Amino acid sequence: RAWSWRSQAFRGLVYQVLAVAVLLAVVGFLVHNTLLNMRLRGIQSGFDFLWGPAGFDIGEGLFTFDSAQSYAMALLAGLLNTLRVALLGIVLTTVIGVGVGVGRFSHNALLRGLCRAHVEFFRNVPVLLQLLMWYLVFTEVLPDALAPWRWGSVFLSKGGLSFPSPAWMDGAVVWDVPFLGEFAVEGGAALTPEFMALLLGLTTYTSAFVAEVVRAGIASVPAGQIEAAQALGLSAHLQMRLVTLPQALRVIIPPLTNQYLNLTKNSSLAVAIGYPDVVSIANTSINQTGRAVECIALIMLVYLFTSLSTSLCMNAYNARAALRER
Repeated sequence: RAWSWRSQAFRGLVYQVLAVAVLLAVVGFLVHNTLLNMRLRGIQSGFDFLWGPAGFDIGEGLFTFDSAQSYAMALLAGLLNTLRVALLGIVLTTVIGVGVGVGRFSHNALLRGLCRAHVEFFRNVPVLLQLLMWYLVFTEVLPDALAPWRWGSVFLSKGGLSFPSPAWMDGAVVWDVPFLGEFAVEGGAALTPEFMALLLGLTTYTSAFVAEVVRAGIASVPAGQIEAAQALGLSAHLQMRLVTLPQALRVIIPPLTNQYLNLTKNSSLAVAIGYPDVVSIANTSINQTGRAVECIALIMLVYLFTSLSTSLCMNAYNARAALRER
């Protein structure tokens, strides 16, 4: 009976197999048609270009890259730049979003107003405009590199943000402290205007949505729980930390995952302000090699991998925070 057409499970299995077969047929047709048209027009295809010299430099990255290295290394540098801004953005977005969301319930009217203004302004301005706004601030408003703003060993100017960083020297770790040189700030670690504009733009935009997620999660906690905490004599701070937020997490985590995914995918707008992320480097590779299909496929794989990895981590955390019924 399990293999009978009258079996709902059997019919469901057949429909799923047919759906997968149709999908594979459509994908196969598109791939075959694309390759055929490219061959007729004399357009080269394949991923062999990845091992050839890139012929261009990358302004910043987690490792030194020169034009003699391959396209594969260039795309790796772009991927690391994307991951760097995405991971830092997620951390800052969480801190700011949670703070603003909790601040919406403050007894201080001024604090509540500032938190609401943050949400209403940054949520309703397109993220691309915010990136351009921050980029103009760093490149037009800040002082020149020869006259930076200084706070101790930290320098801020149109050339970026310079600060002390640990360095390995003579078998020991020492601090590499930046100093004002003849033409610019030298030494230490530095963050470029492009990186800071992208990071701040993504953070301020996404944190407004995260704040609303947190506010909705807190509002979903039954009033009786808060009354019980007050009856125990807990302060407002302890009520929020020990009673309200732990229960609100079960409502907050699923939509919070979507905001993390949006932040990662919105990082592709970095090309608008000249930050060398994976999309920017892939566009340069397309212009030089003409392998548009291959480069776009690599970009899709990168964002598919990052999105699935983020979802996997957040789903695991959501499983830990979920209620366990007896």
